[in-house]
Amino acid sequence: MSDTVVPAGFSPHARKSPITDPWEPLYARLAEDRLILATWVREPHCNSRHMPHGGFLAAMADNAMGLSLGVNLARAGAPVEGLVTVSLTLDYLGSARLGQWLEFDTDFIKLGRSICFAEATVRADGDPVARARASFKVRAPKAAA
Repeated sequence: MSDTVVPAGFSPHARKSPITDPWEPLYARLAEDRLILATWVREPHCNSRHMPHGGFLAAMADNAMGLSLGVNLARAGAPVEGLVTVSLTLDYLGSARLGQWLEFDTDFIKLGRSICFAEATVRADGDPVARARASFKVRAPKAAA
């Protein structure tokens, strides 16, 4: 896919972070129950074999799952200050190549009061290349003094 045409429903990802800044441009598509992150595979994402580095895939999957949990917690009206990753695992299923469209799609969510769980699939041009699972600690707002 050409990196000049953003797939339907995606727009520039508005939430900036020092960890993701070098990987821009990043795109997001908000669904009712999740936020899908995406980008084209470029050199800054890659290892010496010109494939996306496992650390890049892990960081982006972690980001997508945490943001998706945030969407669901907000929808449920849960007061949350933030989420902190407690555990993250990835299974690498294949490899992506430079220029491919890479999506980080959270496809399972279980909300809890103090711990939430999520799973995501990373796809390159629609083909699964990694599967991620994570648990997150819910940071509740501090009580007023």
